[in-house]
Amino acid sequence: MDRIIMRTGEALSAGGPPRTAAEPEVIIGELDGPVGTALATLTGDQVAGHTRVFALMNTNVMVRPVTLCVSKVSVTNSRYTSILMGTVQFAIANGVLDAVRAGYIPKEKANDLGIICSVWLAPSVIKDDNLDHKILFDIHRKGMTEAIRKAMANEPSIDWLLENQDKVVHKYYQLGLDGKI
Repeated sequence: MDRIIMRTGEALSAGGPPRTAAEPEVIIGELDGPVGTALATLTGDQVAGHTRVFALMNTNVMVRPVTLCVSKVSVTNSRYTSILMGTVQFAIANGVLDAVRAGYIPKEKANDLGIICSVWLAPSVIKDDNLDHKILFDIHRKGMTEAIRKAMANEPSIDWLLENQDKVVHKYYQLGLDGKI
């Protein structure tokens, strides 16, 4: 089987109530290559507000391939920490296993690959007293699986990007043009 030096991908998974969207960005590669070095460095070089943790199914049950969750948002609230390091971390771990089950990641490479996942969770989630953890879980799980699929398939392709460059408009750029930011 060919070595997987470094693959990158991202996916937006939405459709639920406000504050439940997921947009994981992943880097996947061999543990004895640059991804493994980055994973080890990030694990050992913790930064206040951006603690990096392995994706776990539960305490004492780490997922394979080893997956490091890195928050895109500064974590300063204990409720946010519990949601991020609970529901979302669990969803990411399940998304990794779904990707292996679907064949996006070869099962025989599960101990040789590492994944770094930049995790986005809306900071306003702490204000939602009716947060549906099942919906949040399902959306983040789906987003993780799709980000891995896209990374391993090298999507979008350069041909698609060149063909669609003038058709794609970034949502927040458009909001800025419309005077809504």
